[in-house]
Amino acid sequence: MSANQHQFYSSLPVNNIPLGNLFIREDLFRDVPDDWHVVLTDIKGSTQAVLAGGSQNVNLIATGSIVAVLNIALKANVTVPFFFGGDGATFMVPPVILGEAMQALVLYSENTLTNFQIDLRTGTLPVKQVYHEGYKLRIAKHRISEAFSIPVVLGNGLSYAEKVIKGRQGLLNYEAQLNELDLTGMQCRWDKIAPPENTNEVLSLLVIASDEDRQPEVFRKVMCHIDEVYGDEKKRTPISVPQLKLKTTFNRIGTEMRVSIGKVPFFKLIIAWLTNLYGFIFFTTRKGKHYLEKLVEMSDTLVIDGKINTVISGTSSQRRNLQSRLDKMETDSELCYGLHVSSESVMSCYVRDLDDGHIHFVDGAEGGYTQAAKVIKAKLNK
Repeated sequence: MSANQHQFYSSLPVNNIPLGNLFIREDLFRDVPDDWHVVLTDIKGSTQAVLAGGSQNVNLIATGSIVAVLNIALKANVTVPFFFGGDGATFMVPPVILGEAMQALVLYSENTLTNFQIDLRTGTLPVKQVYHEGYKLRIAKHRISEAFSIPVVLGNGLSYAEKVIKGRQGLLNYEAQLNELDLTGMQCRWDKIAPPENTNEVLSLLVIASDEDRQPEVFRKVMCHIDEVYGDEKKRTPISVPQLKLKTTFNRIGTEMRVSIGKVPFFKLIIAWLTNLYGFIFFTTRKGKHYLEKLVEMSDTLVIDGKINTVISGTSSQRRNLQSRLDKMETDSELCYGLHVSSESVMSCYVRDLDDGHIHFVDGAEGGYTQAAKVIKAKLNK
C-alpha cells in the first residue's frame, strides 16, 4: 500500500458548502480504498445498561475506544475517520495500523469487562467485502467551523459491516499482545449539561434512508428541515459555556481512571482530584476561557455515517414541528427515524492539547442515541 493510500482521509479536501448541498454533490465524494478496514466497537446490552442508570459509563467506555484508536493513528501519522454512536464507535482504518488498533481494542474490551462488567464487542471487516456485497461506502469532509470538520459517509456500507461484525462470535483471532493501553487525553469530568438559554430540551435524533440510492436527496431534505426549524449548527447546539459545570467527585474521577488504568491507587485518585480542582481556576483565565469557547465549537453533535445522528437543543414546539415533517417523509416511505427527548446532554472528551487538539463527544442524557436506535429497531421489526 502506498503512503498516499495511508493518507487517503487526511488528503481529502474539506468542503465549506452547506451540508444539504454537499449530500447531492456526488463529485465531492470518494470511494474508501478497498484495502482499508471497517472497525466497530459496540456495548452488548447497552439498552439494559442505560435503563439501569449506567448511561454515562456507556458513553465513557465508547469514548475510550475512540481514544485508544486515535492515539495509535496519531503515532503512525495517520488520520482516520471515526463515528461516535453513544454505545460504541465505528472507524475506517488503513492496514498499516489495523493490527495494533485491534490488539488495543481487545485489551480495552478485557479491561472494560473486568472493571465495569460491561461487554464491549469489537471486530473488523475489509472494505473490499463491503463492495463485493454490493454496498456503497463514499466519503467526504464537511467543515463545521474553522477548526473542526467531520467525515460524511453516504451508502449503507457501514450499516452492512455493523450487522456482519455484530453477528460474529469472539474477537476475530486478535489477542491483547500490548502490555498497556494509551488512553492519553481521555477526559469525562463535565456534569450533565442543561440546554442553553431559551431552550428547554435536548433531542437525540437518528434517521436512515429507506433506499440507498435516494439517500443523498433524503438526507438533504432532512437537514434542510432541521435548519429551518432549529437554525444552523451554532443555534441548535446543546452545549453552551454558561451551562458547563465540572464534576469533581471522587466517584466520577475514579470511574474515568478505572477506564484508563483499571484499579485506581488512592494516591493517584487524590492527585487527579487536586488537578481537576485547578480547572476552576484555569477556566477563569484568558486561555481557559478560549478553551471553553473552542470546546463548544468542537463538540461532536452531528455524525453522518450512512445515517444522520444528531443531538439538538430547542423547544418542544420546534420538536413537534420537526416531527410532523419527518412523519410525512416516513409515511411517504422516504425514511425511518427514531428520537429521544431528555432534559440534559452528556459529554466526554479527548484532549491532546488546549488549542485545537481536542474533540468533545455529545449524547442526550439517559442514553439518547441508544434510545433513539431502539425506536428505529421497533419500527423496522413491525
